[in-house]
Amino acid sequence: MDPLTMTFSGAQAAEKTAKASTQLTMAPDNNNNPSPSAVALQQHAEQWNRTLSELFTQDSQRSQTYSLEAASLYLDYSKNHLTQDTIDKLLQLAHDRQLPTAIEALLNGEKVNNTEQRPALHSALRFQGQPKTPEEEAVAESLARMEEIVDQLHRGKWTGYNGDAITDIVNIGIGGSDLGPRMMCDALAAYHQAELKVHFVANIDAADMGDIFKQLNPATTLFIVASKSFGTLETLENAKAARTWLIENGCRMEMLQQHFIAISANVEKAVAFGMSSKNILPMWDWVGGRYSLWSAIGLPIALAIGMQQFNALRAGAHAMDDHFATAPLDQNMPVLLALIQYWYSQHWGAQTQAVLPYSHHMHYFPQFLQQLDMESLGKRVDKSGQPLPHKSGSIVWGAEGSNGQHSFHQLLHQGNHLVPVDFIATLRSGYSNPHQHQHLFACCISQSQALLQGKSHTQAVDELLAKGASQEEAERLAEHQVIPGNRPSNTLILEELTPFSMGALTALYEHKVYSLSVLLGINAFDQWGVELGKQLGGEIFKALESGDVPDSWDSSTQALAQRFLNQET
Repeated sequence: MDPLTMTFSGAQAAEKTAKASTQLTMAPDNNNNPSPSAVALQQHAEQWNRTLSELFTQDSQRSQTYSLEAASLYLDYSKNHLTQDTIDKLLQLAHDRQLPTAIEALLNGEKVNNTEQRPALHSALRFQGQPKTPEEEAVAESLARMEEIVDQLHRGKWTGYNGDAITDIVNIGIGGSDLGPRMMCDALAAYHQAELKVHFVANIDAADMGDIFKQLNPATTLFIVASKSFGTLETLENAKAARTWLIENGCRMEMLQQHFIAISANVEKAVAFGMSSKNILPMWDWVGGRYSLWSAIGLPIALAIGMQQFNALRAGAHAMDDHFATAPLDQNMPVLLALIQYWYSQHWGAQTQAVLPYSHHMHYFPQFLQQLDMESLGKRVDKSGQPLPHKSGSIVWGAEGSNGQHSFHQLLHQGNHLVPVDFIATLRSGYSNPHQHQHLFACCISQSQALLQGKSHTQAVDELLAKGASQEEAERLAEHQVIPGNRPSNTLILEELTPFSMGALTALYEHKVYSLSVLLGINAFDQWGVELGKQLGGEIFKALESGDVPDSWDSSTQALAQRFLNQET
């Protein structure tokens, strides 16, 4: 029987499945031997025999018991397959895995990235008040320089090669240097300042940059090139295309510096490209790309919404940092979300997690979380280099509501996959149609309710009879309309989509991912799997450029390369 059946077929299926897969699902402790808390949790999963509807019937105050607020966010996690006994067992596992110590190590700047011997101090990027550490002092200096740039551009004091004020900003980056700023600029569209328009280019496909060029005046366009090494293939090639475009449209070489800002650790290479050293902002080894939108990588955000609102974004994240650092584990929002995902991925066979924001402007948020979660947790070995005997990261996906309701929600409700869902909604809209926002909020809540309660065979028959079907026809069609329900979800509520609430929400998921990495025993801050394709891509490019395809390659790669080389010109 498929492990996912346990969600839908009751206690017997759950027990059979769990017993058959115990050794596959438990995360490792010392020498890959499960601790008593891991064994207790597995036994608890095997014995689970209650539906979500039964849990709500048994406890009329369930939603109050399993909800909390932090940093302007409200989390309702009551629609999950858990009781206080489940939470107690998960918390014991968290203590056994030394999660409180790990949280302290992260926030204190210890070298939690053990393969690269680096800290992961993205929390230092959103410190408040006076700087207290060398890292915070470096951040304060960078923020001051960002503020100068934002002020110059917003007041029209930064001019292009013909003396006209800059009107358009194009951010050239990829991965963390693109997704974070792109996601946040879209999410905070209501806060954009009209003076500047911000655009993003990431793909090495020339169509990406070409489409942007069609919208812009080269004399009033400023490019931000974000690359720590100033050698990332996609970013550097797009930057070269931007430089060529400017020169072909009349910009002299000595004026290029008016049209480029770099965010990089490689000052020498950026200057050689044509940057002015005063237009180069720093990147640091103690911040990973997918955690960097709070740094100078967030310059496009600050240019879009202003420095005051960018600092409000940082303040929201700091509020969540403070909650993560000080709240007890049983009231700690990132920790609880991590424990719930661990419960489903390690003991219920869930391989995927859907994130569904009911906000049009948050449509990039699931894509941002894909990188944050899957690049951090998609590992095959533990922190000591030993192969994992269990699955690590989940497949994260989603789309903004209510669009998804007319496509993949069919699978969520009637498919036989277990897909835990995070719904995200706002109480108020930044736009002037409260009636439409009521519909949007109703769509969100109704989907979580439908996942919970489903539709029984009897209900389906009664509905068909009410529509005029015969008894025979109603009985025949009813099974196709049954919706099992009993499917888990969380609901996160923001009062409104603001810089502060988006900062808190994003930091919430950052800390959730880190907590999961501790529970799974893996390093969340390296990404060696990203590098191999880059290395091989460079070799294949050289072969395509020279026309010499090595015989040592596999026959498929050889044939594909030759097909490209043999194309008619």
